[in-house]
Amino acid sequence: MGQEIDSAEFDEADFSEFRTKLERETELLGRYFRDGMLSQRGGVGGYELEAWLVDGRGDPAGRNVAFLEQLASDKVVAELATFNVELNSDPRPLCGVTLARMQTELAENVASARTVAQSIGADLTMIGILPTVGRAHLNLAHMSPLRRYRALNEQVLRLRNGRPIRLHITGDREELRYEHGDVMLESAATSFQVHYKVAPAEGVRIFNASVVASAPILAVAANSPYLFGRELWEETRVPLFEQSVSVGGSESTRRVTFGLDYVSQSLLECFQANLERFPVLLPMNSDEPAEHFAHLRLHNGTIWRWNRPLIGFDDDGTPHLRVEHRVMPAGPSVADTIANAAFYFGLAHCLATQATPPEKEIPFAVAKDNFYAAARHGLDARVRWTGGRMGSVSDLIEQILLPEARDGLKRLGMDTSDSEHFLGIIGERVRRGTNGARWQREFVARYGNDMRALCLAYRENQSSGLPVHQWSI
Repeated sequence: MGQEIDSAEFDEADFSEFRTKLERETELLGRYFRDGMLSQRGGVGGYELEAWLVDGRGDPAGRNVAFLEQLASDKVVAELATFNVELNSDPRPLCGVTLARMQTELAENVASARTVAQSIGADLTMIGILPTVGRAHLNLAHMSPLRRYRALNEQVLRLRNGRPIRLHITGDREELRYEHGDVMLESAATSFQVHYKVAPAEGVRIFNASVVASAPILAVAANSPYLFGRELWEETRVPLFEQSVSVGGSESTRRVTFGLDYVSQSLLECFQANLERFPVLLPMNSDEPAEHFAHLRLHNGTIWRWNRPLIGFDDDGTPHLRVEHRVMPAGPSVADTIANAAFYFGLAHCLATQATPPEKEIPFAVAKDNFYAAARHGLDARVRWTGGRMGSVSDLIEQILLPEARDGLKRLGMDTSDSEHFLGIIGERVRRGTNGARWQREFVARYGNDMRALCLAYRENQSSGLPVHQWSI
């Protein structure tokens, strides 16, 4: 969905032509897998960070057109709403001091973005759901002026036969029921998406490890407890995103999904499922050769698995595979963000290289239950793990998963001091029971349900550069 399209209006011929090209490219991708024509270079990481533009009162500021014009960087692009932007990293080999370089890059990009935002009367905030976002902000008047977003809205509503989006989220304390007439609800959820480039032979293990690791990673990273002033899940962004672009149908055709099963033979299975199970949403036809996989990549971009395989290209034009881990929200700080990435890279690599694949001991249905338990309860979630373990996700992370992540980073060749620093941030969050969601809840418990005060205090702490476990309340 990152690519712009030429038109937002389609007819049946467009859908038919797109489907034909999608079938051809999926078949061609199968041949690339069988014949070893995909890039064999793996072990590269990167990320995308979605962020909010906010005004001096902490409200969403719909100024991304002016912001992007002044920033003039191809690494920062518009998102669905005019108050959202996305910051992209350079890909880096997962070895040496890559984590420190990722932090330096992100800190510099955030600082530049904040300077530009402030020059137009706004600021930048990294958070899963902005506490001050309201129903009045989530309308088509605040949609970024890109054809792909207008087309997305029209096609989602077409598949829903014009029925409004129905949002229903039940938390431990409060419940939210709401109907909305367009896809702008999606813009209330912003993410930190980590990319792990893999060789085809390791794709299955890395993908499945990412699925297994989703619950503990989400639990420690949760940062979205409020929506429209209601206290809901620790990571309310999960049900919000799943419901905001729902087109109905069965579990197998949900566009935002944890999935139906692990992959077994290759990541090709996901692309074949895309063809077989998901109706074409944006039939933007291209004259590019089939080897560019333009239609396959666009179609894949309209299916938002929480762990999603991607096709990209090396500098020499050889297509490669990436696993996109989408479970983490944006924020709370730059240091927290890179710590989350470090935890993911290390844990995924360790789980993917264990003698007994964890997916052999943790059925997919259990990994899925773990994920939604983590989204609901964060660090208080109870999960099932290998060896028949059942218990606190916090204990699991502290006693087993942090050592495994440390081992994974070591075997990737990461600098030991960097690994200790960033995994130490994760460890302190767990030890103190404080992630972004918990900090927000504690602020509200002390000062009351004032979303504007919460947003301003959050932004002030984020500006300090300190990780969330050191924030004041």
